Amino acid sequence: MPTTHLLYLHGFRSSPQSAKARTMAQYVQTQHPDVTWLCPQLPPSPKAAMEMVMAQVQDWPSAQMAVVGSSLGGYYATWVAHHKQCKAVLLNPAVYPDHSLEHHIGHHTSWHDPAEAFYFQPAYIQELRELGLHAQPATAAQLGIFAKGDEVLDWRQMAARYPEAEQVILEGGDHAISDFDSHLSRILDFLDLA
Repeated sequence: MPTTHLLYLHGFRSSPQSAKARTMAQYVQTQHPDVTWLCPQLPPSPKAAMEMVMAQVQDWPSAQMAVVGSSLGGYYATWVAHHKQCKAVLLNPAVYPDHSLEHHIGHHTSWHDPAEAFYFQPAYIQELRELGLHAQPATAAQLGIFAKGDEVLDWRQMAARYPEAEQVILEGGDHAISDFDSHLSRILDFLDLA
């Protein structure tokens, strides 16, 4: 079934103003104006973030929704897709954010708005662990775009974590997937937007 509802989840310190989120938003709004688009600003608490997202998508039809997630948003997207049993696109997803973000406890600013500050609390590490689904098989189709040149996360962990996914392994590349536009057609084919 074609996708009529599309959710985009950004990464740590990111926002709906990220290049990938804006590219997707613009494409959906201009080419598929009937598709429901949601790209919320996520709070720093993983538990609060997932509660907010699930409240916003609770009435979305699982068979016709999809979620796209980048970095930490990919970890979240995995969780949302599992519970909504919907398609997921994972862009350099964080596999063990409870490990990688332990070094980031403290004060931070948003990449896209340095005036926006937040505190990443130690309790959030346990919240991340509670969202882990490492032993769970996928409940619907997944597409993973994993860059070998990711300077933040290890693409090998991504490939091992998502064995059931259609995997696009990029030679080189970077964490931000700076050449995102060149992968858009593959993502859109997978999403099959209405």
